[in-house]
Amino acid sequence: MIQKALAIDIGGTKIYYTIIDENGKICAEIEKHSTPKSIAEFEKLLKNIFSKHENEVDVIAIATAGAVNNENTKVISSTANLVEGYNAIDFQSFTKKKVFIENDANAAAWAEHVLGASKNCPYSIMLTLGTGVGGGIILNNKLYKGKSGGAGEMHFKMYPDKRRKCTCGAWDCFEAYASGGGLKITAEEMLNDKNVTTYDVINGVKNGDPRMKQAFDRWQNDILAGLVGLANLFDPDCFVFSGSMAEFIDTEFLENGVNAEIVTAPVKVYKATAGNYAGMIGASLLALNN
Repeated sequence: MIQKALAIDIGGTKIYYTIIDENGKICAEIEKHSTPKSIAEFEKLLKNIFSKHENEVDVIAIATAGAVNNENTKVISSTANLVEGYNAIDFQSFTKKKVFIENDANAAAWAEHVLGASKNCPYSIMLTLGTGVGGGIILNNKLYKGKSGGAGEMHFKMYPDKRRKCTCGAWDCFEAYASGGGLKITAEEMLNDKNVTTYDVINGVKNGDPRMKQAFDRWQNDILAGLVGLANLFDPDCFVFSGSMAEFIDTEFLENGVNAEIVTAPVKVYKATAGNYAGMIGASLLALNN
């Protein structure tokens, strides 16, 4: 009998859930709720989702913002985009079925590794470019989580002289430059215009605006600088880009640029193919395999 998971993707604004089988196939309608604004509402919603579907599945798989411990039982980092107290929730207490939790970027990286762009690549790094930057690292066909579960957070330092504050509170993290928010700040700085948006930049590039093209090129070169460091550290087969900003990057530019600078073997650069629900798919595959 094919095993199935109740898959839940918990984000700052929306919570999605459905049923996914051991092959990564979505087997039910994808339902969604707005993310609750209080811990009591949050726990009530999760209990309702669990009780509605737990008898249909073998395991409950959660993809979530925030770092997750190596036992896949608890969110261990603060999650500013979620309600206060979220990382203290005891998910397992809501059900008798096994609950498996994984960081959403790690889960998406696993989905790409199993059935997406990095399939057949034993070593890969996925970067999710959105409001922030998420990351997932696959080494020798295994998800790399580090000693505590926090590996893959893209907050390595880009510059030493305190140019830009990151949302994490540190200065000049990769996320502060490579994210959609980073593109906006880069454009603000270069155009001396606090009202410019990422949409303005992307639209300007499409319409041949040289100022917007300069801001966009600076953003891509900051991404490239991060890739060079990551490639030299991890020697991956490929990088995979996902997220709302990934559709705008030039993979050929990044691939040629990184391979011109690294001291490790050549690397490929791809866009993700596992789809918008890769986090739920990857969490389900990991949970059912576990």
